[in-house]
Amino acid sequence: MRRFLLATLPLLAAAVLAPAQTMSIEEFEPKSTLRGPAHKPTRAKFPFIDVHNHQRDVSPAKLTQLIKDMDSLNMGLLINSPVSRGHGKWVADAVTAMKGHAPGRFAVMTNLDESNLEDPNYPARAAAQLEADIQAGAIGLKIWKHFGMTLSDSQGRIKVDDPRFDPVWAVCAKHKIPVLIHTADPWGLFQPMDKHNERWLELKLQVRRNQSQQTAFTWEELIEEQHRLFAKHPQTTFINAHLGWLGHDLGRLGELLDRLPNVYAEIGAVTSELGRQPRAAHRFFVKYQDRILFGKDAYNVSEYHVYFRLLETEDEHFDPIRKYHGIWKLYGLALPDDVLKKLYYKNALRIFPGLPADGFPQ
Repeated sequence: MRRFLLATLPLLAAAVLAPAQTMSIEEFEPKSTLRGPAHKPTRAKFPFIDVHNHQRDVSPAKLTQLIKDMDSLNMGLLINSPVSRGHGKWVADAVTAMKGHAPGRFAVMTNLDESNLEDPNYPARAAAQLEADIQAGAIGLKIWKHFGMTLSDSQGRIKVDDPRFDPVWAVCAKHKIPVLIHTADPWGLFQPMDKHNERWLELKLQVRRNQSQQTAFTWEELIEEQHRLFAKHPQTTFINAHLGWLGHDLGRLGELLDRLPNVYAEIGAVTSELGRQPRAAHRFFVKYQDRILFGKDAYNVSEYHVYFRLLETEDEHFDPIRKYHGIWKLYGLALPDDVLKKLYYKNALRIFPGLPADGFPQ
């Protein structure tokens, strides 16, 4: 009997452990045993300007809630950038509604008119619409990622540096309004979905983001087109959204900023990239402190708290906003106050025309 029990114990243990061994990566949520300083700021150390924020609804009720949220976060000013079809009447109405509801707390960007792209008069018409939107109060131009990826005409995909848009960039230069441009997606979403891909979990959960299986162009092609656009229009100010998806290669991003003084960057949706390299990211923010702006992108009040913790504290090994952006923890950058002030508001006040400086420390 004893021999029988000894022989069956491993089998019994295996049966008990079997469920844990078949756990999926989505289910794996270990609780850290690490104990150390933990600061969880819910309010930014200094008032900040969010330059990358999408608010289609500008009704009085929505704006009232936004002001309440902004006050709780210490967000001094929100720049509303519609993702698409936000030009013409929409811009005029949004400017009237937002500035009328809370003067000095909101500003509005516009989008390209992308109708009838093959019309020979399109370049002049698009430039004229942008002029009208600026007259209506738009302070910037927002370009979404479909520009270069899914935007097309009868000849196929329209490249990021297509010359038909040159008159539009010229209008931006003329009025000194910046272009907030989102090109491509993270590099990993263009790579094979295999065991080596850092974005494997995102590709599993967000099937439509698998660019390697649905596009005939590469990530490098898109990025090179974007950088050619920047170089071709040196008088136009471009804000490269999401650090230009170069958060994983800050050396290359630094080379771009060194080469092209008309290019800036913003930090929406890249906390996981920055938080895994705190020392390198700290050095980068200090070196390029005049070239980086605060942006959040997807609006979620509690997610701002992670940005504050990442930028302001020395906390270690804390949870990211989204697990599928990378299966690792974040580490605070502990940026100096003078760098934080530039990131949070000084750079935006300098780049965007006509923003009120009231309420922002000098």
